[in-house]
Amino acid sequence: MSEFELVWDSQSGVSECPTWDAANRRLLFCDIPGKKINALSVDTGARETWEFPEVVGSFGLCRSGQWVVAQRHRVVLFDPKLKRITRLTMPIEEPATNRLNDGKVGPDGAFWVGSMDENSPRQPLGSLYRVTADGKVEKRSEGYAVSNGLAWSPDGRIMYHSDSTAAIIQRWDFDPATGAMSNHRIIAKLSNEEGRPDGAAVDMDGNYWSAGPSAGCINCFSPEGKLLTKLAFPVPGPTMPAFAEGHMYVTSLREGKSAAQLEQFPALGGLFRCKAPAVGAPVSLFAD
Repeated sequence: MSEFELVWDSQSGVSECPTWDAANRRLLFCDIPGKKINALSVDTGARETWEFPEVVGSFGLCRSGQWVVAQRHRVVLFDPKLKRITRLTMPIEEPATNRLNDGKVGPDGAFWVGSMDENSPRQPLGSLYRVTADGKVEKRSEGYAVSNGLAWSPDGRIMYHSDSTAAIIQRWDFDPATGAMSNHRIIAKLSNEEGRPDGAAVDMDGNYWSAGPSAGCINCFSPEGKLLTKLAFPVPGPTMPAFAEGHMYVTSLREGKSAAQLEQFPALGGLFRCKAPAVGAPVSLFAD
């Protein structure tokens, strides 16, 4: 079994979206309620943090060196060197109780991002959008309480997505040239033992690695939805895995945990890693 180690005790409310920045040899991740993106150099251990005016639901890397960033109801471009935000989209029409959540750059060069309901209990008011470099926002799917788990197969021909509240993982056939989706299928309905599906990554064998925060584990599914592997995680609430430089990095959440859990697991909200159980698929870049 892979042994996880804590590499950044960030104490994030919800650390998410670990992303390998190969050009700069650093692992990036955000703190959603903390309104920030963090960077960890894998060579030197140096750390850097950028602050934002709104929640950071997710982000992706751009061909230009900028980042494409999901704020509460809009998507912006951010230059990490100049610390400059540029508007990409107009505010997206969403219920006031919704915010943008999990997002990733697809093999089509577009930023795909979903929304989630913040009501309790959560309602299926979220949608999944495709955002292009000209600022065009296209709704591609809807009816989710918590849109999550975006990832693509290594050849870009399969797109994965989950709804954390509904505990389902679904897939479409995907055209990496146009972003067209077809042949929708629900491939897994998760049990309490597997946990609700959160953020995800795909390996070079095409398997789908999904964080199961409610069960404290990382689940690996085949492209057809068969559970292949389950890794125990050292703290409750893993949120998303990412592959980088022979390791699997996993973010975690602190928000909403009890005082007893925080006392027992003081590293909640931190960034962890273990020896990679597989080789990750390449990270796509936004075509800005």
